Amino acid sequence: MADILNVQVNEFMAKVIARNPNESEFHQAVQEVVESLMPFIEDNPKYKYGKILERMVEPERVISFRVPWVDDNGEIHVNRGYRIEMSSAIGPYKGGLRFHATVNLGILKFLAFEQVFKNSLTTLPMGGGKGGSDFDPKGKSDNEVMRFCQSFMTELSRHIGPNTDVPAGDIGVGGREIGYLFGQYKKLRNEFTGVLTGKAIEWGGSLIRPEATGYGAVYFAEEMLKTRNEGIKGKTTVISGSGNVAQYAAEKIIELGGKVVSFSDSSGYIYDKDGINSEKLQWVMDLKNIRRGRIKEYADKFGAQYVEGKRPWGIKCEIALPCATQNEINEEEAKELVKNGCFVVSEGANMPSTPEAVEVYLASRILFGPGKAANAGGVAVSGLEMTQNSMRLPWTRKEVDDRLHQIMTCIHETCVKFGKDSSGFINYVNGANIGGFIKVADSMLAQGIV
Repeated sequence: MADILNVQVNEFMAKVIARNPNESEFHQAVQEVVESLMPFIEDNPKYKYGKILERMVEPERVISFRVPWVDDNGEIHVNRGYRIEMSSAIGPYKGGLRFHATVNLGILKFLAFEQVFKNSLTTLPMGGGKGGSDFDPKGKSDNEVMRFCQSFMTELSRHIGPNTDVPAGDIGVGGREIGYLFGQYKKLRNEFTGVLTGKAIEWGGSLIRPEATGYGAVYFAEEMLKTRNEGIKGKTTVISGSGNVAQYAAEKIIELGGKVVSFSDSSGYIYDKDGINSEKLQWVMDLKNIRRGRIKEYADKFGAQYVEGKRPWGIKCEIALPCATQNEINEEEAKELVKNGCFVVSEGANMPSTPEAVEVYLASRILFGPGKAANAGGVAVSGLEMTQNSMRLPWTRKEVDDRLHQIMTCIHETCVKFGKDSSGFINYVNGANIGGFIKVADSMLAQGIV
């Protein structure tokens, strides 16, 4: 039977690759899901006859457009803008916008495909989408970023809406960019609606939204640890990245009594053997969010070790939280983590572990929370922000945090339900993929061939 399933997976992937050439990240995301789902689909032939997987890997809509803008010297630049509207089976398209030089169609399709499963797992009525541009906000003035965002939204505005497609932030799109995008949408459409999430609290945002992805990854790690009657207190945690997700993951680890020893950025990583306490974390937040500096400055300030051009996965730890970007942990780094005593990996980024790294985790039977489950906290609170916008009624910080914690607990329960094997080992990859698939697939079958 295993050989037959492998042939089916290979045949399916051959078709996906042929239809989507040169989109390696998308191929990787689809392969992981298909390998989990093929046995389940064979046992549930209604999904096979309905060609659900074939329909799910094809976006409902792909939008590509040019984004011309003028820099502070009066020079015209042209970037590309995208929006991938992947699936609306269970709700409006929902997913972030990424502004980064590496953005291309394949990366956004992988992110949109992942988003479909992630949003389904939250239990909230949200479809999946993703968008962005190859524009890089780094090194640009506020006025240059504003002019780019206004040009980007001028085109995007005709394709989105509170009941159609609700973008949010992602890499390169923080509070500043969301503000400029929302202002332009409001001007063009002459309406104040919840068309974007991640807004400032003063004009329709939700408390806990900036913290949500980082907090959620830690809540998921905490739930995984409970299956072994353990907790976060006293455990050493290695975190990659130093942006929003990494910062708030560190904040929650510190709050729960854990010890954070690293941050990183594209230049290298810092290792603070004494631990990053709340005061040091506030300094990092000022460095990255206000001064927009490099993490090396932390080493200069606090006497920590700085390692240039490398990632922090050689540091001894019990918990690893990859919070930077896709494919940041390879097979050798995964082996190094396990060898050094790491037995919990909770992904704060989207697909930060390569397929080979995931194989190492599963073979070592450690607690591994894949991104579509572990980092669903951000989009979960985005969904809660949409609810508050519809009600025109804000919730308190505690109310939102409690709901976030409850959602992450429910996601964990779903992963256990569909991922626990006969030996008692929980394969969270299978659990997340199957649990996310069922809700979307059943909705697609109920709505017919659309």
